[in-house]
Amino acid sequence: MRRADFAYELPQELIAQRPLDDRSASRLLVLDGAGGRVRDLKFTDLPSLLRVGDLVVLNHTRVLPARLRGRKQTGGSCEILLERILGERRILAQARASKGFRPGTGIDLPGDARATVIGRHDDLYEFELDRPALEYLERHGSMPLPPYVARLADASDRERYQTVYADTPGAVAAPTAGLHFDRQMLQRLEAAGVELARVTLHVGAGTFQPLRVDDIGLNRLHAERYWVPAATVAAISAAHQRGGRVVAVGTTVVRSLEAAAAGGTLVPADGETDIFIRPGHRFHVVDALLTNFHLPESTLLILVAAFAGRDAVLAAYHHAVRARYRFYSYGDAMFVTPDPSALAARAALP
Repeated sequence: MRRADFAYELPQELIAQRPLDDRSASRLLVLDGAGGRVRDLKFTDLPSLLRVGDLVVLNHTRVLPARLRGRKQTGGSCEILLERILGERRILAQARASKGFRPGTGIDLPGDARATVIGRHDDLYEFELDRPALEYLERHGSMPLPPYVARLADASDRERYQTVYADTPGAVAAPTAGLHFDRQMLQRLEAAGVELARVTLHVGAGTFQPLRVDDIGLNRLHAERYWVPAATVAAISAAHQRGGRVVAVGTTVVRSLEAAAAGGTLVPADGETDIFIRPGHRFHVVDALLTNFHLPESTLLILVAAFAGRDAVLAAYHHAVRARYRFYSYGDAMFVTPDPSALAARAALP
């Protein structure tokens, strides 16, 4: 399949530039992957789409204030966008400057800090800071809003570009499907007999990079750190045994669970994944997906198309455009059930 197979037209004014005042005030487009039917609901209707015994899986990663602006000691301004923390003082990052970077180049940063270029790894650079990286970023970094948000991050983004349950620092982009949840919604789900479980996938800046090769099967994703704890594996097994569904909140949860089940059986996992889910993938774990709207020709849109069918997903997106939904990170949400042909046999689960 080609990139153009996942294109759609989106008016710029539908790209949400700020979150709504209330997290749970967004709209919710429901897509039935089996038949292609769509319904227009509100996010507060989510409990009505779930059943007693369902298991909702959340990504507990916490977004770091990962963007830094500095000046090379040889002259010229630069920008550093964290990809991941490698050690106490070492980071891997995207970096931009008018004349590039050479090993040994020093960079002056806010707060009288300094970073030194250690080397280059493909399109990323390794830097060493003169102080602990995590503590420094929390104090002096700014939130790494996506490139389609045409404004600088402000103080409110430190809270709103973050899920209410985020507790494991390491991401440089939010798992945006989770931004719709407030504490009250989580309590409503549990009161309705829906269980909650957790994974962690530290979303990298590569999530916004476009496909580089027209043949989607020839593209590769940056590896990202993820954890699927044994308690979550046990909760998923129990949910399926009682006839409940596993509902992934976001594509990052889907990637985490499907990576941990890549051998055919879901097992606890602690490592890195570069899994690229595209049409033809058979889903071993996930039975329903809550997700935001994604960029045209993006790996995230391709994942949703693999789950619910390309034609059904693109038709739903065209409906969302006509109905003036808000798109992308600070936009509205979708609740998607699968095309049955995309599901692997559940007998492989423990």
